[in-house]
Amino acid sequence: MNKVITIDEALSHVKDGMSIMVGGFMGCGSPHKIIDAIVKKGVKDITLICNDTGFIDYGVGKWIANKQIKHLIATHIGMNRETGNQMNAGEITVELVPQGTLAERIRCGGNGLGGFYTPTGIGSDVVEKGKEKKVINGVEYILELPLRADLALVAGYKVDKMGNMTYRGSTRNFNVPMASAADLVICEAEHIVEIGDIDQNDVITPGIFVDYIVEGGEW
Repeated sequence: MNKVITIDEALSHVKDGMSIMVGGFMGCGSPHKIIDAIVKKGVKDITLICNDTGFIDYGVGKWIANKQIKHLIATHIGMNRETGNQMNAGEITVELVPQGTLAERIRCGGNGLGGFYTPTGIGSDVVEKGKEKKVINGVEYILELPLRADLALVAGYKVDKMGNMTYRGSTRNFNVPMASAADLVICEAEHIVEIGDIDQNDVITPGIFVDYIVEGGEW
């Protein structure tokens, strides 16, 4: 099965008000071609789930600058001053989540788990607010709930036409858990190869998680 589509076909799946997970770490391993296309389309009221908001002119930071985000769930926003400006002005809402907690919440969402207990955040009013606590073996924990999205936009280095994905270096980051935690997954591939060209032992994200592939070219 060939899952390769055009960028315009990919954009047809992106709607106002969607929750969207986007892979990458400060733009490293992000699907930049799709990100730029969504800027041009002007999709709005997005709930964005990502590690960070990159820079004003790079990665998902462009969505922030274009005021396409309604709610943000991320680990930090300090490299993109526009995120903080919009948050302070009440233009977007921001939920800051510890990085490991965010990764685990997404993993739970992808694996059908009901959540997990973590000691991260104990003693913090921001993290503890409204969350269930439990003492296990004398240690206090917070219950964190799973995260899923309507759409995940991920990026791979070599991707075959069935969607089997490999990554290069640190670009795998959040792409791996996000590919399993959304109703629809679109992969931007640096290189699209034929089925069988990727050794099965090198596949990190199996094609079963990927619905569509867009050719992105080198980043």
